[in-house]
Amino acid sequence: MPKNSKILVCDDDETLCYLLKEQLLEEGFSVDAVYDGAYAIDTIKKKHYDVLLLDLNMKDTSGEEVLRFVSDYNTSLQVVILSAQSEIKKAIECIKMGAYDFITKPYNFDELVLTINRAIEHKDLLVKTTILSNQINKQASSNIIGNSPELQRVINLANKAAMSDSNILVEGETGTGKELLAEYIHKHSARDDKPFVVINCASLPDQLIESELFGHERGAFTDAKSTKQGLVEIAHGGTLFLDEIGELSLSLQPKLLRFLENGEYRRIGGVTTLTSNVRVIGATNRNLMEEADNKNFRKDLLFRLNVITLTIPPLRDRKDDILLLAHHFLEIKSPIRAPKKLSQKAEEVLLTYSFNGNIRELEHIIERAIIFAEGEYIQPDDLSLPNVGNQNRINHLYEDNGSADEIMSMEDIEKKHIARALNFFKWDRAQTASRLGISPKTLYTKIKKYEIKQE
Repeated sequence: MPKNSKILVCDDDETLCYLLKEQLLEEGFSVDAVYDGAYAIDTIKKKHYDVLLLDLNMKDTSGEEVLRFVSDYNTSLQVVILSAQSEIKKAIECIKMGAYDFITKPYNFDELVLTINRAIEHKDLLVKTTILSNQINKQASSNIIGNSPELQRVINLANKAAMSDSNILVEGETGTGKELLAEYIHKHSARDDKPFVVINCASLPDQLIESELFGHERGAFTDAKSTKQGLVEIAHGGTLFLDEIGELSLSLQPKLLRFLENGEYRRIGGVTTLTSNVRVIGATNRNLMEEADNKNFRKDLLFRLNVITLTIPPLRDRKDDILLLAHHFLEIKSPIRAPKKLSQKAEEVLLTYSFNGNIRELEHIIERAIIFAEGEYIQPDDLSLPNVGNQNRINHLYEDNGSADEIMSMEDIEKKHIARALNFFKWDRAQTASRLGISPKTLYTKIKKYEIKQE
């Protein structure tokens, strides 16, 4: 039986409810009991349950009405119908409506417990499927590769942080593995059997992010044709990872702050206050304290979020890990029948490279080299790294050819820097953003702000 499984019993037979609750409590379940359908609906709106044991024949609000509500409101809640022998036909119709199974009265308790456990497993599978559909292109693993003292210090702190339930802020440049560290923390916490849910705050517009986080009611906006559970609801009991949290708009930050303070939220278009128990891990490649000083990020949200702050060092400061990671990427990306190896000279070149794109850049370099290398060994030319001249050009993009007395504004410097970087990478925005250490969304905003045109 999964830990902390919660059951709601709804039956107008108060004696049966009492006995069933006591039996299930002895089995280790957390159990609530209600005696009419209307109260069951109100309770489901306020609390999270894994399974609803539902009587069909109730006076005011029938079991079928409750089932219709659950089917629309909370698709992950599994409903087990408690039916009399004479109601089997109606119970089968309920399964067609979305109920998980039915048990006839008088019930066999062992059979009921078995059905409940299967329903919980089914619910967990549905949640995992929902999470995977939101992260179909992600291949995160909780195995962190690296033996450098710099990385080991971070991992030691992460192990200690995992034992707490505090919110965490993970800082680090783009491509350093912030999501990997967040998943590592989740896997080593007491929440490891619950969902690990990821949302990238830079990848969606405000309304979609709010809908993804908190869900929406049917009819809340034009395309809201059905009720949708938010990720905070799906992640209940687990961990919610907010990547690029520095990109979250000022209009959404108060709603996230409220949720961090007391676990309360409302779906878009909803009037009922819901609660969810999740641990939040945020990640950013920005200095959020500077962003807060510049009024781009709320200080109260920052202080609520960064109870624990972990900073991942860039790859250039972890030289001991470069070849270890390179060989790892070779192993997982090389063709099985014709595996590639790094020549000694190629290894020497990698050790002297700056890796402004960090681990993500190293992964792409190795993947590209595997394609270009003609023999068994990857040579320096196969790595396709910028030569010294080009590297110097990147490192000094900000230099101006004007007189020594000329002083440029910070905005002029930033505009010129971004324009030259875009031209250097032939307006490949993803590569430019990665090298500049900002998100593609931020780069797009800067291009619009400064009216930068492609030459």
